Amino acid sequence: MTDQAVHESLLESSAFVMAPVGSIVVERNEKVGETEFPALSVGKRGVTPQLAGVAKSQTEGDRKLVRAGDLVINSRSDRRGASGLAHQDGSVSVVYSVMTPRPELLVPEYGHHLFRSIAFQDEFFRWGTGIVDDLWSTNFTRMSRIRVPLPPLEVQRELAARLDEADDMIAKLDELTDALRARAIDTAALFGLSEEDSRRGEDAQSPLAGTPEHWDRTKFGYDFTESTERNGENPPGPLLSISEYRGVELNTRTDGQQASLDVAKYRVVRPNQLAANMMWLNHGGLGVSSLTGYISPDYKAFWISPRFHPRYVHHLLRSPRYVDYFGAIGTGVRPNAQRVTKTALDMMPLPLPPMDEQQRIADHLDEVTGRIDGMLSKIASLRDLLVERSSAFLLDVVTGRKEVA
Repeated sequence: MTDQAVHESLLESSAFVMAPVGSIVVERNEKVGETEFPALSVGKRGVTPQLAGVAKSQTEGDRKLVRAGDLVINSRSDRRGASGLAHQDGSVSVVYSVMTPRPELLVPEYGHHLFRSIAFQDEFFRWGTGIVDDLWSTNFTRMSRIRVPLPPLEVQRELAARLDEADDMIAKLDELTDALRARAIDTAALFGLSEEDSRRGEDAQSPLAGTPEHWDRTKFGYDFTESTERNGENPPGPLLSISEYRGVELNTRTDGQQASLDVAKYRVVRPNQLAANMMWLNHGGLGVSSLTGYISPDYKAFWISPRFHPRYVHHLLRSPRYVDYFGAIGTGVRPNAQRVTKTALDMMPLPLPPMDEQQRIADHLDEVTGRIDGMLSKIASLRDLLVERSSAFLLDVVTGRKEVA
């Protein structure tokens, strides 16, 4: 083991050897191009092939090589759980830390579950640094100093096998979630397409394709005006967050992406305003608010023209067509931080149906999404419970409170 400056880990164990991360993995820092090695995504589902339509950076040749068997973690430590074991060769953005386990010390599958455990995520975030709350990073140098428990290799394998069973159940819940979300998105209704229209699946290059001739067209900048209202000394409401799944909601998180003590410069959001995380639009990071509160100063809020029904706007801009479009117009070197500039947003084309049609479409989608949101909430609760119990089981084993049965 190497001598490193360390502090007591949240995973501290008297049952097994404690080792700094930097002593049980080797950092891989080879730069490659996406044409040589396919792009991989790293998220709550682990390391997976990157889906078509995900925003590409402007420096695609500047990526990190990933080999099957490597462990990958997003250095953006506010993206909790964005880590895992790679099962194929590929490439990731330079924002990720890529590590090869030392085979005599670390079983890769154990490393996968260890890095994704709640206790490690807490520790990883604690070692992070940043200027604003939603750009918090833990680089490999700092991560390498985190102490983790290192059971014998056989115990690592047994523990990983048990946790793989829980992962299989979580994967099935994720598949069900995807299927339900797909049913909640009625592209035909949003864009006035007929069931037989061959352009129902038209991509981000033509967001207005197939819309009815009697609908008007406009651009974002004509009908959306940025609000400059800030909290000042008297915030008008609570801290809000922008969920890629639900839109604008109360921020109930106890970790990461919380407001700093000084919230005077945070942006105010009012009911029926559009709130947007300009670095997360290609993941659905926007929505029309029903609440009064405040959001990160790096986000934006917009007043909506009376020509648009707010709920129609909410569903329209969160549709796959526009999420893909945001990916196409975003810029930046990080796939998970593709900023859409205000200039690009102002030029974005939008369909403008008659108000009665907007109202009808919004009512229809509110009803559909309301039913499905109820089911998704139950699935999410079950998923969270499985993740929590898996993490608790790992912690109990590595701290000696339980044995792998």
